[in-house]
Amino acid sequence: MDSDERVCPVCGQPVETIVRRHKTLGAWVPVWTSGPCHNPECEASSDKAAGSGGDHGGAPAAKSS
Repeated sequence: MDSDERVCPVCGQPVETIVRRHKTLGAWVPVWTSGPCHNPECEASSDKAAGSGGDHGGAPAAKSS
C-alpha cells in the first residue's frame, strides 16, 4: 500500500490522507485527498501560514466601545 501514500507536491514529504465528502445523486460519497504539509521548510507548509500572524496567546482581544 505504499503506492497509495500521498506526498506534498512541492517538497515531496509524505502527508496524511484526509477524507472529504460530496453529494452525488442524493448520496454522500467519500473522497480521499492529500492533507496539509507540515514540513516547516516547505513553502506550501500549513504551519507557516498559521504561524505567520504571530502568537497572541490564543484568545481574541475584547472589543472596546
